[in-house]
Amino acid sequence: MEIRQLQYAIQIAEERNFSRAAEKLHIAQPSLSQQLSKLEKEIGVLLFQRTTNSVELTHAGTVFVERAQAIIDSLEQLKKEMFDISQTKAGKVTIGTMPITGSHLLPHVLPSFHRRYPDIELVLTEEPSTSNLVKLTAQGKNDLCLLSLPLSDPSLEYEPILEEEIVLAVPRNHRLAAATISELSTGIPLADVKDEPFIFLKRGQGFRQITMDLCSQAGFEPRIVFESSNIETVQSLVATGMGVALVPAFIATAPRSEFVPQYVALEGQPSRTLVLAYRSGRYMSKAAEAFKETLQDTLGAQFGNRVRAATTNANIT
Repeated sequence: MEIRQLQYAIQIAEERNFSRAAEKLHIAQPSLSQQLSKLEKEIGVLLFQRTTNSVELTHAGTVFVERAQAIIDSLEQLKKEMFDISQTKAGKVTIGTMPITGSHLLPHVLPSFHRRYPDIELVLTEEPSTSNLVKLTAQGKNDLCLLSLPLSDPSLEYEPILEEEIVLAVPRNHRLAAATISELSTGIPLADVKDEPFIFLKRGQGFRQITMDLCSQAGFEPRIVFESSNIETVQSLVATGMGVALVPAFIATAPRSEFVPQYVALEGQPSRTLVLAYRSGRYMSKAAEAFKETLQDTLGAQFGNRVRAATTNANIT
């Protein structure tokens, strides 16, 4: 049994297709099929059930791929540990992030990180789907990942980074945008806009579920009229009068579009908890530790442990 055969089985299990797996592995499909048959013959069990249209794992295949992944991960961790012993100022770290978070959070951190550790290679993995990010991190393909609670995978551990307020974005001619500061000093109840049209992020993004939960806690189901995978598009649609939306404070404090809505604080100051997640029990390289420390230091110095929109942006009432 060879290491490459373990990698082949893992890739086939992930793709559920020999052609795509061969393409990802940069080998010919006949060679891949031959190597898998050789492996199955050696271990005496069938790993995949092949049909004309699909490739499915057998029970033995499920167990094999799980153990094979653990072996590959252990080898990768061993390489990192040995590299850290030989070089403490160099290395490589892969960071997973959602576009909504990475585009507004990482610009505060990356310049500082590169000044401190110019020889550490930083690789960013952006995924529009929270579930994909969680999966990649649980598989060890991301060293660290920026996510918001709750986490769906029990194999992940995390460290809180900051608590970010959630505010309401409304058109600038909206009745709430024209209210006095004294009227909104404690924030408005979210139920006050229950009859308004809402603009949401598309399914698969963690912040969408957070906003759905907040509406449910306020006693109503939002009437969603538009959905987008881009938070900037959501804000622009609000600004043009198409509806209202809930947005994180980071986005509210850093508008990038000429179409900028008005932001209103909500009663109770609801928030989301941003965390730095990683797979439980996984060896954390010195490069990953360096990024984690830089992130905590930079955001702690700039924002403390909370981002409160009402005190950081003049556009927020």
